Amino acid sequence: MPALILDGKKIAEEIKREIKAETDKLKSQYGIIPGLAFILVGNNPASESYVKMKNKACNEIGFFSITEKLPDKTEQDFLTDLINKYNRDPLIHGILVQLPLPEHLNSDKIIEVIDPRKDVDGFHPINVGKLVIGLDCFKPCTPAGIQELLKRYGIKTTGKHIVILGRSNIVGKPAANIFLQKENFANAIVTIVHSAADDIIKYTRQADILICATGKAEFVNSDMIKKDAIVIDVGINRIPDSKSKSGYKIVGDVDFASVSKIASAITPVPGGIGPMTIAMLLSNTLKAAKNFTNAYIKI
Repeated sequence: MPALILDGKKIAEEIKREIKAETDKLKSQYGIIPGLAFILVGNNPASESYVKMKNKACNEIGFFSITEKLPDKTEQDFLTDLINKYNRDPLIHGILVQLPLPEHLNSDKIIEVIDPRKDVDGFHPINVGKLVIGLDCFKPCTPAGIQELLKRYGIKTTGKHIVILGRSNIVGKPAANIFLQKENFANAIVTIVHSAADDIIKYTRQADILICATGKAEFVNSDMIKKDAIVIDVGINRIPDSKSKSGYKIVGDVDFASVSKIASAITPVPGGIGPMTIAMLLSNTLKAAKNFTNAYIKI
């Protein structure tokens, strides 16, 4: 039987409709429109594309958004001042600094400048710490999107062995902390596998659920998974394709053609985790707006 395709695009559209309904209610009852500021530094085509998609999603559901496009040589102090401007802006509830930043900028220091209450990417150390100990916080959007996709498909994770390929601060580490929590659609046995492993396949073949975030095109093949595993492909890679008008095609970190014959469920690329990441960004921004609204009402 072919693998179930976990359609992130379809689920993301469902979530966006739910967020739009809540946004309309927030606007009609309190006159508040969720506001999101995007800050883009440099001329990274992939980053520009991501911000464009995120901005489009904001417009579709009735958010207010603004994009600050800064030159590659932007100084640390200038960027810090700009973030602080939006920290103080009551119309902005979320701030997103698109990563990666140019090498001369200290990304960690920049993230620390963002007001944790507006950190809708979930990267601020305060939100990271809350995530680790299981407190309410903004969860990083990609791993949160993975969890929400599994939830919407009714895929239980309690007691399951989740193996994560990759230990980045954006996907691997926060995904591990999300799925370790003692709650529904988490409560899993989690293993992180990275470049220091002597035998990656030894671990991937143990996975009930395999999350692939290596950044290597079609790295995971059918020999690396056990039968009926659930495979979550986070990768977005461009590889040459002479048949395409653009000269390339988008593939994930998983060899979809072979793995889909072995897995019980799998995410496609594109159309899997990518749309879910944007949906979770919108969800976090709505949450931030509600938090500020509640604080306003209490005053």
